[in-house]
Amino acid sequence: MPVTVKNISLWRKEVENQVGTLAHTLEPVTKAGANLQLLMGYRYPGEGTKAAIELYPIAGKKVTAAASEVGLSASSIPTLPGLGFTIAQATSGAGINMAFFVAQAVGRRFSAVLGFESEDDARKATPLIKKATASKRK
Repeated sequence: MPVTVKNISLWRKEVENQVGTLAHTLEPVTKAGANLQLLMGYRYPGEGTKAAIELYPIAGKKVTAAASEVGLSASSIPTLPGLGFTIAQATSGAGINMAFFVAQAVGRRFSAVLGFESEDDARKATPLIKKATASKRK
């Protein structure tokens, strides 16, 4: 099986670790038409107040402008449109904070790993994510 290797440019932003920060960051990028293939949102280990958000690809004038407006910039660290935003919005709307969110789209397949502050938050988030993603797949 052939393997393709290519350089990509992640767009990155350091943020305060607060409920809704991921959804707030993704909203303008999604509304500008971004079709993200990679989304990573994670809290810095050992530091409960700081986190990072990384996205790929950020391309085109509208998407690039929207990403810049919310503080994202090209990082030096070398598919369903809007699904990451849909999940982030559903959980933050219920007051649930994520410890991390790693998502990837390859071809027509989407996969994600989400971490939550507690088991209780994970239990609360599960039906919200299922409901939000069911409406997105239609």
